[in-house]
Amino acid sequence: MTPTIPSGVIEAIVAGRHDDPFSVLGPHEAGGRRVVRAFVPGAESVDAVTREGALLAPLARLHAAGFFEGPVATGGPYRLRASRAADTWLVDDPYAFGPVLGPMDDWLLVEGTHARLFDRLGAHAIVHEGLAGAHFAVWAPNARRVSVVGDFNGWDGRRHVMRRRVDNGVWEIFVPGLGEGTLYKYEVIGASGELLPLKADPVGFGAELRPSTASVVRDTTRFAWTDAAWMAGRAARDARRAPMAIYELHAGSWRRGEGGRFLSWDEIADRLLPYVADLGFTHVELMPVTEHPLDASWGYQPVGLFAPTARHGEPAAFARFVDRCHASGVGVIVDWVPAHFPTDPHGLARFDGTALYEHLDPRQGFHPDWNTAIFNFGRREVSNYLVASALYWLERFHVDGLRVDAVASMLYLDYSRKAGEWVPNPGGGNENLEAIAFLRRLNETVYGLHPGIVMIAEESTAWPGVSRPTSAGGLGFGFKWNMGWMNDTLAYVREDPVHRRWHHDRMTFGLIYAFTENFVLPLSHDEVVHGKGSLLARMPGDAWRKFAGLRAYYAFMWAHPGKKLLFMGQEFAQGREWSHDGELDWGQAGVDWHRGVQALVRDLNRLHRGERALHERDCEPEGFAWIEVSDRASSVFAWSRHGGEGAPPVVAVANFTPVPREGYRLGLPRAGRWREILNTDAAAYGGSNAGNAGGVEACGPPSHGLPQSAGLRLPPLATLWLVHDGP
Repeated sequence: MTPTIPSGVIEAIVAGRHDDPFSVLGPHEAGGRRVVRAFVPGAESVDAVTREGALLAPLARLHAAGFFEGPVATGGPYRLRASRAADTWLVDDPYAFGPVLGPMDDWLLVEGTHARLFDRLGAHAIVHEGLAGAHFAVWAPNARRVSVVGDFNGWDGRRHVMRRRVDNGVWEIFVPGLGEGTLYKYEVIGASGELLPLKADPVGFGAELRPSTASVVRDTTRFAWTDAAWMAGRAARDARRAPMAIYELHAGSWRRGEGGRFLSWDEIADRLLPYVADLGFTHVELMPVTEHPLDASWGYQPVGLFAPTARHGEPAAFARFVDRCHASGVGVIVDWVPAHFPTDPHGLARFDGTALYEHLDPRQGFHPDWNTAIFNFGRREVSNYLVASALYWLERFHVDGLRVDAVASMLYLDYSRKAGEWVPNPGGGNENLEAIAFLRRLNETVYGLHPGIVMIAEESTAWPGVSRPTSAGGLGFGFKWNMGWMNDTLAYVREDPVHRRWHHDRMTFGLIYAFTENFVLPLSHDEVVHGKGSLLARMPGDAWRKFAGLRAYYAFMWAHPGKKLLFMGQEFAQGREWSHDGELDWGQAGVDWHRGVQALVRDLNRLHRGERALHERDCEPEGFAWIEVSDRASSVFAWSRHGGEGAPPVVAVANFTPVPREGYRLGLPRAGRWREILNTDAAAYGGSNAGNAGGVEACGPPSHGLPQSAGLRLPPLATLWLVHDGP
């Protein structure tokens, strides 16, 4: 037949240079009749047939590479039957299908307010116009051409060139016959006509196990959750006034399987949940589980902000893990990284040949500390992308909160930069106004849609109002890591006890600002890597003093205002610093003093949950009062904790020297019996068993500004907790 389109158009199609193949391929009106055009590389002949296989019309081959055209009189659905020699195969023509996205998607995507972005972009197994298949959609507004490629088309970018939606820069295509488990990437011709490295899907829900980098079609909408009661209880809870003791872990190195393999999420749940529940932690916090190419990054250089890493199984396995955590009474917090992303060629960097997700100017778009790219928070579509990622983890996987990494690096334009290496904001300041606006919008959105979750900022500076509501000028987080407390107190306990009197203020300074934010006290992974050693190794003295000092420090921390976080391995005082290359030293957990530290952590968590005074007013000044704050010579600290109405007060007393102190006179806030509920020097923890025979009577003279007092026996390098038992 005589072609109905110019030969140059055919050449562009077979060369993969045409940017709008939907205007060429598929069914079209030409010369007053309906024609079907198809590009089927390798075919010698192609017929249009009904979906049942009846012949509609043969198509003429107009190009040896496999371009066919022919009149098809009927207007119904059709398939292509291709042949080469003795081989015959059927093709459901993707160019016979209309778009899946609509005008509302265009509007919301451009406006940057598409809260359901993960419902529309990415790869979705759907039924469209009567056929099952996969719909692919990706944002690449400056690309000249985008194709989806995979095993299904021989990774040939000419085969499934996508439809460009001019209004928003999204490319989409429905490919019949594809479904769960399909491997795919995007082949992109950039703004300058260059063929870019194959790209993983920015909104991909699954990925291959590294070092492979393809995205995988995964359906994350059909998991059968059993945690309705948990979710309802969470929504009604005020996290600031609830107990929160977080066990932070790296899923890849908590435990390993035979031969050092990664455990699946099901295997992790089998082993982790009884352990965490026995120790009494309220939450687990997972270092990033988003897909990442390099094990050594611990997940903090993500390439797939919507894909649980394939290291531990499919997305459904992660959903089962969360569901089982909730069934065990354990909340799940995940580390989430919107501050930066790596420049791996298959990732987000220069995704369509331009600085799309990142800033073009390296003074704004490149992190000198981590050699990573920085998101362009001021671009509506990028901000929308990040907010949608946060919502995705909260909605699809029911996680109970996000710990947002490296917030300080987002807030300051001059973060880790010298003069001349950064661009001031329009007012000449160093505040990143676009990042501030993004963080406020993020917190407003997720708290508005998911009441009861927690948003936790890792923010290492004195930025005001990180956990203050946005309506009051804050950033809107629920909590902030108290990095100042962590640095000060670890510096103190590193000192030899004979020198601690000169560093007394390090332990008290945190109370000056303790209620300016809602704080989490973090002893995180960052404190046991890069040559810092373990927490145990930082304690001075012989083995007895190291373990005693660590126990005293933990009880100091658990009685201090603020929620608690402890990194894995530190609950049994692992001797060496953490390494991601293997599992923890579990052989130590059942040995002598290590077992004693583990027993102490179990009791700390039990009392933290059970004594309202130890958690109900963590974030409010009326929940704390110093009793003894200035005994530098003895390195003794004492304070009281208070809960809501009817909660008995708890008094904590810490002696950070190896000198036992007999008859230490201490004022107490109420008269009557004070029961000793914790003594870190107890024999059960590996201590010398010095103490107060179960409690003391507050009947002595006024002391420390309080109307009654008691004489206490303070064990060496130990912390005591006393609860008021009434008159």
